[in-house]
Amino acid sequence: MYWLNSYRMKLVIVGVVAAMAIGGERAMADFTFGRPFNLGPTVNSPQRDIYPCISLDGLELYFNSWRPGVNSSSWDIYVAKRATIEDDWEPPVCLGPNVNSSRDEYMPRLSPDGLELYYDVRNRPGGYGSFDVWVNKRPTKDSAWGTSENFGPLVNTAGGDSTVWITSDGLELYFSSARPGSGLSPAPIYVSTRATTEDEWGEPVRLGRPVDGPSADLIASISADGLVLFITEDELLGRYRPDGYGGIDIWLTTRANRSSPWGVPVNLGPIINTSGDEGGGCVSPDGSTFYFDAVRPEGYGRSDLYQAPIITIVDFNGDGIVDAADMCIMFDHWGEDYSLCDIGPMPWGDGMVDVEDLKVLAEHLFEEVNDSTLIAHWPLDEAQGVIAYDSVADCDGTLMGGPSWQPDSGMVDGALELDGIDDYVSTPFVLNPTDGKFSVLTWVKGGAPGQVVLSQMGGSNWLCTDSVEGNLMTEIKAYGRGATGTLLSQTVITDGKWHRIGLVWDGSQRTLYVDDIAVAQDAQPDLEALQKGLYIGTGNAMEAGTYWSGLIDDVRIYNRAINP
Repeated sequence: MYWLNSYRMKLVIVGVVAAMAIGGERAMADFTFGRPFNLGPTVNSPQRDIYPCISLDGLELYFNSWRPGVNSSSWDIYVAKRATIEDDWEPPVCLGPNVNSSRDEYMPRLSPDGLELYYDVRNRPGGYGSFDVWVNKRPTKDSAWGTSENFGPLVNTAGGDSTVWITSDGLELYFSSARPGSGLSPAPIYVSTRATTEDEWGEPVRLGRPVDGPSADLIASISADGLVLFITEDELLGRYRPDGYGGIDIWLTTRANRSSPWGVPVNLGPIINTSGDEGGGCVSPDGSTFYFDAVRPEGYGRSDLYQAPIITIVDFNGDGIVDAADMCIMFDHWGEDYSLCDIGPMPWGDGMVDVEDLKVLAEHLFEEVNDSTLIAHWPLDEAQGVIAYDSVADCDGTLMGGPSWQPDSGMVDGALELDGIDDYVSTPFVLNPTDGKFSVLTWVKGGAPGQVVLSQMGGSNWLCTDSVEGNLMTEIKAYGRGATGTLLSQTVITDGKWHRIGLVWDGSQRTLYVDDIAVAQDAQPDLEALQKGLYIGTGNAMEAGTYWSGLIDDVRIYNRAINP
């Protein structure tokens, strides 16, 4: 497949992009977050700044702040503006007494047209309960906000209601509510719909399972295309969803299209969430940036506003470059609802692999990839020394037993040659297999039946060969009596030729690959939990006969499922 990577192929691809028509529904592609950046002292204060909400034109950023405003001992709502999306934010301005009061005003949310501002107020006179949603209106975006009005009984009840969010087409209204009938969930999420923007809102309906959780869930935001719902846990209740990272976390649930049900909420992961508190969460209109608040040591106050780039995954096969191999994978799934290749027009796609995805991929063709899902990469290109350097993290390996560097003999530049007796590489901890999806890829040449390419200390042999034929297999599995054991392929990799081998766990299945072809697969809904380092070139207990005799090159580990 790699011989297709040529200038002629690129011309063909560009021609295909120009010739194809647009179409499709909705689904969720693979994407990740880049490193978060603090919005800086112009926006943030020495106090707490939380719950950002960006306007659909990207020119206004509303948020809560404890800085001195209408009342120095309560939460007020501020707005920062900028002339264009390329400009820096101007210093924030308090919205004044038409919006803010001596009460606490929380969680500003802007209507799609930018002419209505929704927010929560605790115990304001004229409300229906302890927490109500209020609204202010303005005739134009350049006008001042009018006086506050209670949103009314459609949303507000005696039980406490909050965080209204209306989708960009104005047809769905989401909010959190502790109204009677909420059941075991302390503040579940409800939705009201209408056929057109001229119609009245319908009776609110609870989203229910699987969205409902043990926390009091607040609507952080909904993406502009209405397919991603971001949820923030409520700090006042102190009950959080399981499998979080410590304090308040941000979660997301997705749906394939506007008529499909919402899926199980997923934690945004350790790039956004930490052991501290993270909250809010909204996406820029073009889907390229995620805004949220966080309590972090480098902040300017007790809680600051941050932004993080949303990165579309375009290196489908995990070889570090976007090329014709990735294009072939896309064509193999053309017209399907296949999330890995559904990368356009938004980072989470449009439900079908089509020309929109091809356009995005063509923009990145033949670029090297800076992929934040690549969590460890040992190129094994050194010429000397006893350190195998990790090119993306701090997981440098240590050569043991005296393996030899082969700078000119690798499949990708150099390689490491091991003697099959006592040579191996020891690395620090990289990942816990039970934490989520992951992929392992490497090139090998040589070897013999029963030998191991990659294992986890005291755990399982991740990539190895059977003791009879030299077929690729893996022994990684879940703990317990009912766990499936070895996954064995019928493909020999010890024939003295170069082979690119891989193990992919997508959260429900484990798959073995040889030379970009799936050679074995089975169901595996969970994997063993272990936080120990890895061995490259020997078994998990370093038994005689498990040491690799041959070349190993370009070992890569991703925290996502790829398609080699």
